[in-house]
Amino acid sequence: MDTPPTETPALDAEHLVKVYNAERPDLAVRAVDDVSFTVGRGESVAVVGPSGGGKSTLMYLLGCLARPTSGSYRIDGRDVARLGDDALADVRNRRIGFVFQAANLLPRRTAVENVMLPLTYAGVRGARERALLALERVGLEKRSRHRPNELSGGQLQRVAIARAVVTRPSLLLCDEPTGALDTRTGREILDLLDELNREGTTLVMVTHDPTVARRMRRALRIRDGRLEADGPSQAVLDESARLSDAGVG
Repeated sequence: MDTPPTETPALDAEHLVKVYNAERPDLAVRAVDDVSFTVGRGESVAVVGPSGGGKSTLMYLLGCLARPTSGSYRIDGRDVARLGDDALADVRNRRIGFVFQAANLLPRRTAVENVMLPLTYAGVRGARERALLALERVGLEKRSRHRPNELSGGQLQRVAIARAVVTRPSLLLCDEPTGALDTRTGREILDLLDELNREGTTLVMVTHDPTVARRMRRALRIRDGRLEADGPSQAVLDESARLSDAGVG
């Protein structure tokens, strides 16, 4: 995998728009509305805002799981907004790691087999060895042969993180990764994500939890599909709390 220059942003979104039912003006929903921002390599960014405000749609666009209606989007300097399906799948597999609230593991596969999947799809040799190293990285080398129904919630999420980083992506996208976990286990998962970020992985995380958001150095607040605030996490969250106290949103 080619390594982009260090000054190249991890991602660069310009005037992103996503309209659902665009062919039916009476039913059209502007889920993401003219959003622009840049995330530098190695940054940690929380995406916050009210439910239904467009956070998840924005995450789908950033993860190349949906195409923008208009606007441009670059990952490591490459414009991906208009790539064909095969090229887009390659970007998802090689450049981006995903961690969702649900681990989304295949139930009949062992932990190591689940982690191997992205490497297998990419035709990488030595997939099993790399998957085992990834599991060791998240502290689950002794659970490599266990299936999902034999693992705790925290262990499932660790396997999901191992699967997300086994391809050594430049960008890690997380959507409420601790939402289904108890406080202590959630803290352990966040500690692991913090460690990956300190090692250079760019981290973008959607969260409703201010405690989680404060662990990111920067926050974007999305409301009604628009980027309403962008700055240091504490400042954005303090402003959000002030607006909430004032009955705004």
